[in-house]
Amino acid sequence: MINRLSRFFVTLVQRYLPDAYLFAILLTLVTFGMAWGFTDTTFMQLIGMWGDGLWGILGFAMQMILVLVTGHALATSKPIKSLLAMVASIPKNPQQAAMLTVFVAGIASFFNWGFGLVVGALLAKEMARKVKNLDYALVVAAAYSGFVIWHGGVSGSIPLAIATKGHIMENMIGIIPVTQTIFSSWNLIITWTIILTLPFLFKFMSPRPEDVKRIDPTLLIESPAVEAPKKHTFATWLEHSVVINMLFGGMGVIYLVNHFMTKGFSLSLNIVIFCFLVLGVIFHLKPINYVRAVEEAIKGAGGIALQFPLYGGIQGLMVASGLGAVIVQWFVALSTPTTFPLLSFYAGGIVNMFVPSGGGQWIVQGPITIPAGLTLGVDSARTAMTIAYGDQWTNMIQPFWALPLLGIAKLGVRDIMGYCAMTLIWSGIIISLALLFL
Repeated sequence: MINRLSRFFVTLVQRYLPDAYLFAILLTLVTFGMAWGFTDTTFMQLIGMWGDGLWGILGFAMQMILVLVTGHALATSKPIKSLLAMVASIPKNPQQAAMLTVFVAGIASFFNWGFGLVVGALLAKEMARKVKNLDYALVVAAAYSGFVIWHGGVSGSIPLAIATKGHIMENMIGIIPVTQTIFSSWNLIITWTIILTLPFLFKFMSPRPEDVKRIDPTLLIESPAVEAPKKHTFATWLEHSVVINMLFGGMGVIYLVNHFMTKGFSLSLNIVIFCFLVLGVIFHLKPINYVRAVEEAIKGAGGIALQFPLYGGIQGLMVASGLGAVIVQWFVALSTPTTFPLLSFYAGGIVNMFVPSGGGQWIVQGPITIPAGLTLGVDSARTAMTIAYGDQWTNMIQPFWALPLLGIAKLGVRDIMGYCAMTLIWSGIIISLALLFL
């Protein structure tokens, strides 16, 4: 049954889901129309909100490009390739490859969402090299599906925000420590139930041998190693100097050691990028090797550069027009103390389709959902996490976060979204039941 249902979604997506760029344009038009119809804003006001929003996440877009580039460059170094090859040698068949990939990606995403995306994509590519008769789209979908738990992990932006002094709801709910959110028993049950059961979902979704879509061999071609210079000049000496590379990398190591000693295990997105950068520089040994690795990696960043500004425009429309607040209020109006967490989760899932950012979603949904939850007697830590769950849940059918992973894997959104729709359904069932009964 699961296999037939997954094939149905794969076929549906292949036929009707447009390219991720066109998806963003269509979502822009839908958001614009809804904001015009359900809020008091005028046409020209909405045009201004959209245009201003286009540039609102450029800094974040650059961070995502660097996650992709530095992560990909690190993976092409000999130590990481050897490690990935070792892990990819464990599975004995395509089913086990998909199961192990989603499990590793889930654990990595629990510790840091950016790390999870990159590790999942790189492991999927290595699985394709090692495991015969592997359906590449399935294993890349498995890599992305591990991301579905990120907001319940230690890099979740909403639980970290409300644990930080000065957050936007502090006057109402105070500071809520992560022991009541990320490390609460009910969140750990939800998160680890998803991590531990997703491998079996992908086992049952594995296509029959006659339905397997073989990988295009060109997707796995690696750039040739940098040859030693034929003429030895001062410039070529610098380019191939291991000493200079190690001195530069050593500075980065000192910075990171000091960071973790003074701030604990704090993995912001910038620190993840910094770790990828420093390790990549060191593992490639020579400066010119790292330069070539980055030049190859940047080829996959086009989707981020093109589409992230469009989502900035959508977010601008949702937040500035008040449309996001309108959607949340619809769900709040239908809630009772029992159903409020569940409906808040569903509202978060819908808002995330338009504002695929944990921080942005908290700004839209938090000021409405938190007071409503207090009125109904629902614990604020639980309310905040329902928003977080909604944010992570519909990422499975929202291409925004898949772009870095797809850039590394060299696939399109249509290739994986059919399988990811099954992850959406399965994780949605687990979270819904937990919110009702835990």
